[in-house]
Amino acid sequence: MSQVQETILEIDLKALQYNFEYIRSKLDSDTKVLAVVKAFGYGGSAVIVANFLEQLQVNYFAVAYAHEGISLRNVGVKTPILVLHPQIVNFESIIDHHLEPNLYNARVLNAFIAVAEAKKQENYPIHIKFNTGLNRLGFWEDDVNHIVGKLKETSSIHVRSLFSHLAASEDINEREFTEAQITSFLKTASEFVEKIGYRPMLHQLNTSGILNYADKAQFDMVRAGIGLYGFANDQQFTAQLKNVFALKSIISQIHMIEPNESVGYNRAFKADNYMKTATIPIGHADGIHRALGNGKGYVTILGLKAPIIGNVCMDMIMVNVTEINCKEGDEVIIFDDQQTLNDLAEKAHTISYELLTAVSQRVKRIVK
Repeated sequence: MSQVQETILEIDLKALQYNFEYIRSKLDSDTKVLAVVKAFGYGGSAVIVANFLEQLQVNYFAVAYAHEGISLRNVGVKTPILVLHPQIVNFESIIDHHLEPNLYNARVLNAFIAVAEAKKQENYPIHIKFNTGLNRLGFWEDDVNHIVGKLKETSSIHVRSLFSHLAASEDINEREFTEAQITSFLKTASEFVEKIGYRPMLHQLNTSGILNYADKAQFDMVRAGIGLYGFANDQQFTAQLKNVFALKSIISQIHMIEPNESVGYNRAFKADNYMKTATIPIGHADGIHRALGNGKGYVTILGLKAPIIGNVCMDMIMVNVTEINCKEGDEVIIFDDQQTLNDLAEKAHTISYELLTAVSQRVKRIVK
């Protein structure tokens, strides 16, 4: 009988430590590392990941939204936390929980200053983002005078860092564009520093940027996201990392199917011959992409691939185990290495990020 008795997501902290140290090895000794733990730590557990990385003395965390940072504060995480996409309605809570907002346009800058002044803050840490080509969030380079003017009118906030985000750091064919982004950011940051009269931290590199541009733009800090969890946008680098997450389940029931019998909703699968199927307690509500149904995706049982047959159900999938000598209660592996996860992502016409972050919070997390 397998040790796995239900659907679980294993989190391998030794692999996480390895990846963190591998990324650190690419950097100068005084370069800080910001660990991105948004989206439940890329689908795992932000609490487990952040508590562990705090022990490894990571310098910063980043989350997307305020409530993600609040959940970390509520379990005792003390490391500075950058909120990448704060909403004005949460500014009071951000201050109450000692989170640090990214202020990316005039509207949010003015709103945060108003809240900080109302709460009688002095030099509250904030971060300013500049748009250098991703065209998602960020001030423009010609906004420097406006930002500096607003900052000099108040003592309520203080700029902890200036940053930007690369659009295609993983694509060697876009090297010219990426280097132009780096040049643009440096120019804007230099102007900002000269006019504000002090030097905040600078950071621009994501995981692929760390691996491809550490010699040009590691600046004061880098932001490690997907790389911490075992993936890069280049197979060469992914091979240097270790997989952190393993999604596993068990066989709930085995069925003997006769010719012309159907399996699952809408009778999407019909048997041509006698066959054996296994029902697994995991479905699209748990993160199994519906595109993986009808033979496109698979699980692994006793080291052999078992194709998913029929439509993926909300709470279950059925797989073909005709050629596998398995029994009810046996362990089922959905993914436990980078190759399998990347393969499933390709079959679902998506990326590994989506499959990882789609793993439902109802799936039990187990620290390996």
